[in-house]
Amino acid sequence: MAAMSFETYMDGFDACLSQYIPPRPSWTPLDEALFRPRDLYRIPPAEAESLQCQAIRYAFDRHYHHNRMYRTFCQEHGVSPADISTSEHLEKIPLIPDRFFKEYPAGRDLAAWIGNIYTGELPRVVIKSQTPSFDEVIGAFNAAGLVVSFSSGTSGRHTVIPRDRRTFLTSEYAIVKSAVAMLYPNWDPSLYGYLLMPNPRKTNVFAGKVCTVYFDVIRDVQVAIDRDVSADVVRAAMSGQKNLRTAVIRLVTQIGTRRMIDRIIRWLFHHDRAGDRMALVGAPFLIMSVMKRLQEQGRRLDLGERAGIVTGGGWKVYETRRIPSADFRQMAVDVLGIPPEQCLDLYGMVEGNGWMVQCPEGHYLHVPTSYYRPLVLNDEFKPVGYGQWGRFAFLDAAALSYPGFIITGDVVRLLEHCPVCDRPGPVLEPEVRRASGEEMRGCAEEVRRMVATDIGG
Repeated sequence: MAAMSFETYMDGFDACLSQYIPPRPSWTPLDEALFRPRDLYRIPPAEAESLQCQAIRYAFDRHYHHNRMYRTFCQEHGVSPADISTSEHLEKIPLIPDRFFKEYPAGRDLAAWIGNIYTGELPRVVIKSQTPSFDEVIGAFNAAGLVVSFSSGTSGRHTVIPRDRRTFLTSEYAIVKSAVAMLYPNWDPSLYGYLLMPNPRKTNVFAGKVCTVYFDVIRDVQVAIDRDVSADVVRAAMSGQKNLRTAVIRLVTQIGTRRMIDRIIRWLFHHDRAGDRMALVGAPFLIMSVMKRLQEQGRRLDLGERAGIVTGGGWKVYETRRIPSADFRQMAVDVLGIPPEQCLDLYGMVEGNGWMVQCPEGHYLHVPTSYYRPLVLNDEFKPVGYGQWGRFAFLDAAALSYPGFIITGDVVRLLEHCPVCDRPGPVLEPEVRRASGEEMRGCAEEVRRMVATDIGG
């Protein structure tokens, strides 16, 4: 039987996620840039640049006129929407350091801080307690219809990002569209999936929350961490606090993790015997733990093209060392029988809505440039050209409820074209690292620290 055409394949994808796509008569420049292209990584460069310029200008104008904090910031830098008319002008847009999203007060003052960085009109938020906890403040905003989520670094200080419902749905759509296009023709809604992350419905950790879309794009999904994951649990895990309470949390977690790994292994063998197609999505650490356990048991699977793996950035799989992504892929071949071209990593972050997914051919991270502009900055925070290492920054047109023009703490190298595949846009080299002096962070690191046990380590 002939392979399904890419157009038909993506039509099926959009049909699954039709509720994520706004009605076409009301499309904005962002919608044109994200929803119209069938493959975000195969847009002709001139077309991608035009879509990008219009989408980012639209976002910049929105934040300038509807976010007093960011407008003041722009005025201090002497930049307004009138100064941004061409693609070359986009690099004038003032960038916010990612540390800004960690610099918030506690209690009710946190609610005021969220209101100040939010773009647009806030819904009515009700906080009953006079001295609310972090989770209570976040929960109050989310009860009002927003999707305020957080990530964290090793300091235990959370990064807080307020998304309205439209921005959150856009981010969800973008992450799966990016992955599904790269996995062509292997996605199918009839896949059996395992999410190796926290249950999206039981946490406000962004790495888990954004995976809500997984349940709409695959019919049958199991969840590895199916319990409430509060801000306190993440803070304790990431900061390495040592007291009686965190020791108890750690002990319970370790016992639960061993059972979790065994459940995943039973699930794999069950669906292998049934001849089912499977998708493993989540943190590299947990998938590594599954493979290490199988090695210890002297067992392996030969899943072949019936299974695929998509990992969510971050390769510090043990406390003291990283594992190169190429070694991870080889282990997937040796233990699970999954070919390297069906084992892809993606790079993203809580502050952004652009998802860079590895190509199957060379495993370089491709950038969705129709709505997202990558920048590499030198030590003076000035943009540098292709092929140079520097600090990663971006202009994100999909961030409609907060200014998504951000300098990160990551060090990257941007190439004009993939050295291996024929997709026309820019790519990041696969091994992204943290800048000197920046704390370790990321969704995979959060999960690793929450569930770290003696297995495989």
